[in-house]
Amino acid sequence: MPKELSHRHAVLLMICAAVLWSIAGVFTRHLDAARGFEITFWRSVFAALFVAGALVWQQKSSAFASVRAVGKPGLLSGAMWAVMFCCFMIALTLTTVANTLIVMSISPLLTAFFAWLFLRQTIALRTWLAIGAAFVGMVWMFASGMSDMGGMHLAGMAVALGVPIAASINVVILKKTGHGIDLIPAVLLGGVFSALMMLPLSWPFQASLHDIAILAILGFFQLGLPCMLMVAASKSLSAPEISLLALLEVLLGPLWTWIGAGEVPAHATLVGGAVVLAALVFNEATAIRRTEPVAT
Repeated sequence: MPKELSHRHAVLLMICAAVLWSIAGVFTRHLDAARGFEITFWRSVFAALFVAGALVWQQKSSAFASVRAVGKPGLLSGAMWAVMFCCFMIALTLTTVANTLIVMSISPLLTAFFAWLFLRQTIALRTWLAIGAAFVGMVWMFASGMSDMGGMHLAGMAVALGVPIAASINVVILKKTGHGIDLIPAVLLGGVFSALMMLPLSWPFQASLHDIAILAILGFFQLGLPCMLMVAASKSLSAPEISLLALLEVLLGPLWTWIGAGEVPAHATLVGGAVVLAALVFNEATAIRRTEPVAT
């Protein structure tokens, strides 16, 4: 992939990444026996294999050297990827998809704050407005799913909180060091770390061959590939833009489960999703208009 992309191409890569991330729910609905920790284990294993294969295909004999070259920033980024991989699936075993996603939707707010704090990045007013509108849309989308708040659900939401925190830290790492270091190998490290953490919790394995096939698809195309696309796009997007565009995952996830698993979204989901989509379109359309040269 090129070292630097145009803003428009980077936006397209992030949209592709978010669309691929959003297929997790509909595919996991079709698993036979694999649950929780084992889903995370196999998904992480296949994601690591995909990224390793991509690195070998792109860099040939220098692939191993590129992994070693990531240094401490890459290890920290890999750890953040692993936290995201683990917390997302574990949260889904403890609480509803709605509760998990509403917690994840705070990521743009955290990212904007971390970018201001650690990168000294000025956040445009349009981006703050888009973040606020998107958050309102997310709350509206999943308000009905927040009603059942027993102890197990609260535990699941506490685990889910690890996703936006790790994601925001990871975006800051990508923006701070990504121009000097190729951090795509950090995705490989994230898969390895996640798989190692989940292995003792997954034993004995229960996944059928049908499950393994589905989890391979998830590892390759729902985890490995989109995470690589995000790393590439991060070179040309601001930290808040990355998190805002990633919200498409939360918007599209219920749509795919409606189409592919028969889970009909509530009216609030459709209205809230429209608000989120409008916020994303407003933010990116404004950014593109400001970067285009004025005709004379």
